[in-house]
Amino acid sequence: MRILLLVLTILLLALQYRLWAGENSLREVVRLQEQIQRQLDGNAELVERNQVLQREIDDLREGLDAVEERARHELGMVREGEQFYRVIRRPQS
Repeated sequence: MRILLLVLTILLLALQYRLWAGENSLREVVRLQEQIQRQLDGNAELVERNQVLQREIDDLREGLDAVEERARHELGMVREGEQFYRVIRRPQS
């Protein structure tokens, strides 16, 4: 009977070690779940960025308003007949 109790105790300790510190332990499972959550968060950010870019592409394809806005803002272009005024502020002393 003592031998059976000793064997069962050793088996219980071996299983507990494997559960807490061995391969595929609870610590590793928690670490992997955190890694999965970080990856999902990163994926959500990328999906949002892709949606913004897709809306911008659709806007550029559909109308000239977006093209005109980019030309005015990025290239400093003006329409024919318009006057462009540049205001330069003096540095404050």
